Amino acid sequence: MGQSKRQSFFESLSNTAIGFIVSFASTFLIFPLVGFESSGGKNLLITLYFTVVSILRGYVLRRYFNKRTR
Repeated sequence: MGQSKRQSFFESLSNTAIGFIVSFASTFLIFPLVGFESSGGKNLLITLYFTVVSILRGYVLRRYFNKRTR
């Protein structure tokens, strides 16, 4: 039995939200380790940017592989 569209949506939303939180928290550890000075606001913008890129990447790959299997 597969997932409904609603279940898939909530799984994707949960995955993105958890990934965002982990990435945002990581910026406060990683940036100072590599000598990058940043503020919480900049960290948030950087994390938002990479989250959008990740969502688009996932969408394009999913569409590509769905198209190949038909």
